[in-house]
Amino acid sequence: MGVTSMFKFLRNVSREMKKVSWPKGKELTSYTITVISTVAFVAVFFFLIDLGITQILNLL
Repeated sequence: MGVTSMFKFLRNVSREMKKVSWPKGKELTSYTITVISTVAFVAVFFFLIDLGITQILNLL
């Protein structure tokens, strides 16, 4: 990849980033809370599944 094509790529990226609609403060907070709660739920879910499988294997 040549230097000129790299600069062209970065210029195109810059143009496209200007078209992005970024979330406002309240939206960002809402999205962040949703992501954190989903990750916490999935972590607890898999922890409980792992705990259950471990208990079953220990009984065998």
